[in-house]
Amino acid sequence: MLLGCIGDDFTGSSDLANTLTKAGMRSVQYVGVPKTPAKAGVEAGVVALKSRSISVAEAVAQSLAALEWLRAQGCRQFLFKYCSTFDSTPEGNIGPVAEALADALGARQVMVCPAFPGAGRTVYQGHLFVQDRLLSESGMQHHPLTPMTDPDIRRWLALQVGGPVGHLGAQVVRQGPGAIRAALAAQEHRLIVADAISDADLVALGHAAADLPLITGGSGIAMGLPDNFRAQGELAGQAGVWRGQAGPAVVLSGSCSVATRGQVARHAASHPAREISAADVMAGRVAPEDLADWALAQVGIPMIYSSAEPARVAQDQAQFGAGAVAAAIETLFAKLARALVARGVTRLISAGGETSGAVVEGLGLTQLEIGPEIAPGVPVMRAGDNLVVALKSGNFGGPDFFVEAAQRMEQSDE
Repeated sequence: MLLGCIGDDFTGSSDLANTLTKAGMRSVQYVGVPKTPAKAGVEAGVVALKSRSISVAEAVAQSLAALEWLRAQGCRQFLFKYCSTFDSTPEGNIGPVAEALADALGARQVMVCPAFPGAGRTVYQGHLFVQDRLLSESGMQHHPLTPMTDPDIRRWLALQVGGPVGHLGAQVVRQGPGAIRAALAAQEHRLIVADAISDADLVALGHAAADLPLITGGSGIAMGLPDNFRAQGELAGQAGVWRGQAGPAVVLSGSCSVATRGQVARHAASHPAREISAADVMAGRVAPEDLADWALAQVGIPMIYSSAEPARVAQDQAQFGAGAVAAAIETLFAKLARALVARGVTRLISAGGETSGAVVEGLGLTQLEIGPEIAPGVPVMRAGDNLVVALKSGNFGGPDFFVEAAQRMEQSDE
């Protein structure tokens, strides 16, 4: 294994594995820290954690455990993957995890770049944009767990690490890898936010990072890394043939993002849809077995969702407690995923990082084979002989993502 990656949620990890696979690395996504060595032939290992919204101490502990396993597999470079909207609180967890990994690896300088232009996320003058809006005006300021109220990544990260953060401006990045390496060497700060407004910028940053032990960012920061290994003749350059999966498909959505709410509304207009409210979940009025029976009785691509508007989410959190609501809904989705697969569902589409984490854990998945891309950042993944999944971050995908995902899951490579 050459490149060792640690993701702070399951959807983001699949996004990263997808990026590396497209760039020519034989990649495998692991669910949690594996207990056994990796199989031969894996060039990039992505350990998917569910550490984004847990305590700082636990997030650091899990990330260090993942690092230890990846180092044991022979990895020579490491990447800490977080969301392209930098989902975090003023306490963490991105900064503390990055610092802990840097300490363990003896990394003097660490690049920080959440940009993903293909999905509309860019960093300019240290500020994160979503399409043409600052992060704090993109809808992410209403996130129920990690509201992003400041678009200046330098300032937000400084709160998490208790000290100044460096900056690598677009004017330097545009000059290419040589200029980037020189600018990094001149930096006094350990954590350095890098601007990136195009895929070319990300590739240049990746090329410049060839000798850095640790890189952090969104999946886009990995775009140029395979070239570094390829230039040394270390990539096999072989990919398997993808086999499509027929059978019943069901959508589960727990994301409250602007994009997902639009996708949910569009899908519900032409497919069976059943909403579950936080009040019903907290009162025990919905049972996963009943929801699974309902889904299998429908025609088309049924959807079960809990993707409420921000005002309703705030009301539910005030009434029941934010942590209690999140835990109850995640538990329901985990049990529902098990019930659906037990009843013969072979294509499972999940929207939202926390929801996808619950689905993966509920199904007891340990390893995912990366397949073809549905939309930027979202691949189909094989979870078993007769089960494929798509794990979508909240803001990813177009208006008809759910239908497109179900269709792509059925298609085999020619």
